[in-house]
Amino acid sequence: MKRILVTGINGQLGYDVVKELNKRGYEAIGVDRENMDLTNLDEIKKVINNENPDGIIHCAAYTAVDNAEEEVNLCEKVNSASVKEIALCAKDLDIPMIYISTDYVFDGTKEGLYIEEDDTCPINVYGQTKLKGEEYVKSILDKYYIVRISWVFGENGNNFIDTMLRLSKDRNELNVIDDQVGSPTYTKDLAPVLVDMIESNKYGTYHVTNDGFCSWYEFAKEIFNIANVDIKVNPITTDMYPTKAKRPQNSKMSKEKLIENDFKIPRHWKDALKDYINNI
Repeated sequence: MKRILVTGINGQLGYDVVKELNKRGYEAIGVDRENMDLTNLDEIKKVINNENPDGIIHCAAYTAVDNAEEEVNLCEKVNSASVKEIALCAKDLDIPMIYISTDYVFDGTKEGLYIEEDDTCPINVYGQTKLKGEEYVKSILDKYYIVRISWVFGENGNNFIDTMLRLSKDRNELNVIDDQVGSPTYTKDLAPVLVDMIESNKYGTYHVTNDGFCSWYEFAKEIFNIANVDIKVNPITTDMYPTKAKRPQNSKMSKEKLIENDFKIPRHWKDALKDYINNI
């Protein structure tokens, strides 16, 4: 039986990756900050070498995008320096590594879909640190998968859907941004693709999201439609809702590379959303 080390098991994605690995008969070695602190490089090396896994799926990250603008050093330690150390361990053990990255490595100014080979130009600290993580993985490893995802939601943690449903309980009206476009990504649909990847040797950089695109406003409208919540939703522009960190306005990513390598495209985001709401 192969043993796969999964970081961030208390997060949305790590939780579902462990479930998928167990379902397929792998031994999932789940770690989180309590047993592998990503700010402690010696601890990272000790844990990985002690476990001696056959592969690593690195889901853990610093994801508080606005806070990252002030906690630059912490964000860099978690999203960049720790990734370098994990990649070095994977190289020493001669095992594959999956690194979860983000649409935020792009600046969002392109018209049309971003492909994996497009120039990266992150516009916030979070994106910059995730891109640095990508660069470490590429420079250290041959057996790697960099998987860029966006607008993540899962059953083990808070997300945009949960926030919308919570706010609707005591409000009659909500303003939601309509000029940022991307693809919601259900961790339950993403996890099987990641396990498919680690079972293959089709290394490289991939974009993996649920199928289809929408704005945050369209996403919110569909959430309330499926959940049968009667609330007025107003479309607003990004400049009407200032945040510490800038967000890319276009996060539409091409999944052609998935198709070319015979990986399954996750179902449409509306179907995933319906499944998620029914499950919660």
